[in-house]
Amino acid sequence: MRKWLFLLLVVFLVVTSQFGVTHAEKKEEGIKGNLVIVGGALGSSNAEIYQEFINLAGGKDQAKIGIVPAASSSLKSTHKFKEDLISYGVDESSIEILPLSSHDFKGTADNERKWKSNAQKNKTVDQIKGLTGIWFVGGDQLKITETLLKKNGKQTKALEAIWDIYREGAVLAGTSAGAAIMSDVMITGGDSLGGFHQEFVEEDISNPEEEYVPVYIEKGLGFFQWGIVDQHFNERSRLGRLAATALKYEKDQLAYGIDEDTAMVVHNQEKTVEIVGRSTVTVVDPSNARKDGQEINDLGISYLSAGDRYQFDEKKYIILDDKVTTKGYEYYNFEPLPATGVLSSYGTLPNYLSYSLVDNEAVNEVHSYLYDSQGDGFQLTFNQDEDTEGFWGYQDGQKDSYSLLHVNMHVEPIEIEFEESDLLFNDYQKSTFTPPNSTFNPKSKGSLVMAGGALGSSNKEVYDAFIERAGEGAKYAIIPAASSSLKSSRAFMKDLVSYGVDEANIDILPLSNHDFKGTEEDEASWLDNKNDLKLAEKVLDYEGVWFVGGDQTDVTATLLNEDGSKSKVLENLWEIYESGAVLGGTSAGAAIMSDVMIAGGGSYDTLAKGFTETYDSMSQQEGGPSYLEKGLGFFPYGIIDQHFDNKARLGRLIATTFAHGEDGEFSYGIDEDTAMIFDSNKQTIEVVGRSGVSVVDLTEARQPASSPSSYEDIQLSWLTSGDQLELNTKKVSISDHKVSTSDYEYFYYEAAPHSGVLTPHPMIGNFLSYTLLDNEKEQEVKSYSFNEGKGFELTFKKGEGTEGFWGYKDGNKDDYSYINVYLDIQPIEVDIEHTN
Repeated sequence: MRKWLFLLLVVFLVVTSQFGVTHAEKKEEGIKGNLVIVGGALGSSNAEIYQEFINLAGGKDQAKIGIVPAASSSLKSTHKFKEDLISYGVDESSIEILPLSSHDFKGTADNERKWKSNAQKNKTVDQIKGLTGIWFVGGDQLKITETLLKKNGKQTKALEAIWDIYREGAVLAGTSAGAAIMSDVMITGGDSLGGFHQEFVEEDISNPEEEYVPVYIEKGLGFFQWGIVDQHFNERSRLGRLAATALKYEKDQLAYGIDEDTAMVVHNQEKTVEIVGRSTVTVVDPSNARKDGQEINDLGISYLSAGDRYQFDEKKYIILDDKVTTKGYEYYNFEPLPATGVLSSYGTLPNYLSYSLVDNEAVNEVHSYLYDSQGDGFQLTFNQDEDTEGFWGYQDGQKDSYSLLHVNMHVEPIEIEFEESDLLFNDYQKSTFTPPNSTFNPKSKGSLVMAGGALGSSNKEVYDAFIERAGEGAKYAIIPAASSSLKSSRAFMKDLVSYGVDEANIDILPLSNHDFKGTEEDEASWLDNKNDLKLAEKVLDYEGVWFVGGDQTDVTATLLNEDGSKSKVLENLWEIYESGAVLGGTSAGAAIMSDVMIAGGGSYDTLAKGFTETYDSMSQQEGGPSYLEKGLGFFPYGIIDQHFDNKARLGRLIATTFAHGEDGEFSYGIDEDTAMIFDSNKQTIEVVGRSGVSVVDLTEARQPASSPSSYEDIQLSWLTSGDQLELNTKKVSISDHKVSTSDYEYFYYEAAPHSGVLTPHPMIGNFLSYTLLDNEKEQEVKSYSFNEGKGFELTFKKGEGTEGFWGYKDGNKDDYSYINVYLDIQPIEVDIEHTN
């Protein structure tokens, strides 16, 4: 829910008492019920969590479910959850909204403040006694405890009744605030910076002038007896506040941080917890941690993902069988940059530790930072030792899914200073690449579905977009050239079949310039097929063609002749495209679509070093100066980049666009699990999927001749599902379900800079939406990316034409877009002083 920041904004009142919160009471044995604890932003489409809750409540035919609305400011989320339960098969007559609240709701004729007394009424107790499951909606966790606890901290009759049915087998569940109340120690406010400062408060008093918030603790309801629970965990980067709370209150217990759209399912009889949903649960182990002032050493961090379990009594992690160990079999071998801002790849902590540390044989420790605008903050060091383990597998199609055990975290206080300098990057290499002449036919009737990578099999929006454009009864071709095996091609075929395509209408074309793993045939011999007349003729039968992900240079090497001309197969791909076929691709399959193809490089290194004429295969996907090649040119209206959010590719797209973008054209960065659809007939771009597309506009941008790493007045827009851009007029149309945030900003607070993986909302689209566009107090926000004493200050500003938009999607998930945010990039010198 969007209320979270108001709960966080509290004054710096440091106290030594524990606000009535004591060490967790002795565990109650024999509880037959279970818990489903959701980290917030639960999608209506998240069938696994809904079905788990319904099944534990007795199944859709036997479940009797009560919804407690107390946390919310209105009944909207309560009614929405009821609708969701009905959509999953629960009879409407089996769902009750329990009249429990300590405050009035918006949008109703009644005064629900009167419901406070219901917590002591036998009528309410009788309602609860007949239930097999209870759901606490999100909002403000204090409103739940105010409703169900007496002023002296004792249980109301309603809470006693809830405990009774829980002991006898009912499932208790909740999302966001409904998760926070589950543990005995309830985190009510605060952020990671406040946690690392080890500041705690005894009351919630808003102070929007401060950039960080001390941790506010109250007594929860104690249903979860195995430690402390926190929620919205990686989205709001709450590791610091959970770690501080665990160290202060329950050092002998584990603490659990649950990501959004993810649940921790607790089976009390089996003494296990299982992870269900789309992200991770962070497990914090403070048992061996040592504090010295504000310095913390040897805090244990583990990450569990879908299917993983933890056995409480045996203190044992059980990783899903489908995952394989990374120890001794690390996939990556590269020197990662410290995670320092919006130019750092893998911006969330689980991703950063997975890709850059545990599945990377090149390093044993990595660093990040967290600080305020005055430079007062902390250096974070994450290292692995002999106990550290990583596990990798696929989920939801071919999305990477990692689990990590026993990473060590160290926190050290620092003072950091930045000083502008235009003389830092004098060895910047300008691009020598010569863009090809476009061969696009303006009369083309085809369309493109360009996915940013990590496309989930469950992403119906993207699959429907591709299939609908191919037409009923269409024939499909899959081009496997980018991949190292046929696995992704077969998986995409399987996905098409699951969405209703006849398998007989799908072909995997024998096109590659290299051998594939796991096959007897040497697919390198397929290279000559690009000019095979029979295969070229066959291409004319297809209405839909899909390029799988991998290395985009393998696609162009497969389909272009050595002199750069089109092969016979490529000529016929162009013919069907011009006649109305849909061409699609993910990751590498999106990168090939523009004339200028970005084949490698990282954002920081491209801004600092420029461009290179050499390419070192897939290792260059993780960093280094940018490498450009000729693309296939199906999209002639700008440069395409992909994995944009997760691999933080804003810097390389800006530099490439400045070097080779056409006047009046934008460039486009497509996020993972998201697609940009180009309709050549309508001359429009539409966004579908789970994240967004960043639009880079250099129309007003300037770059001082003496400082090739400096930029001024870049304009950025971020379009999400349902938004459209008309290419001829440059007009943006925002989906009708969103409203403008201009002059109606929801938040009012001083925003700290984006400084690393513990910055709330670390991905750039969400960071700017929450801290700038929907924040009345800020006219600009900053991010700093640096390494070895030098780097960049990025200043994002509101200006003429800047506007943000907000709505709900997939249930009650925040859905933002924005247009025309201004960006300046300034080289800086960085000085870090360790202060403990």
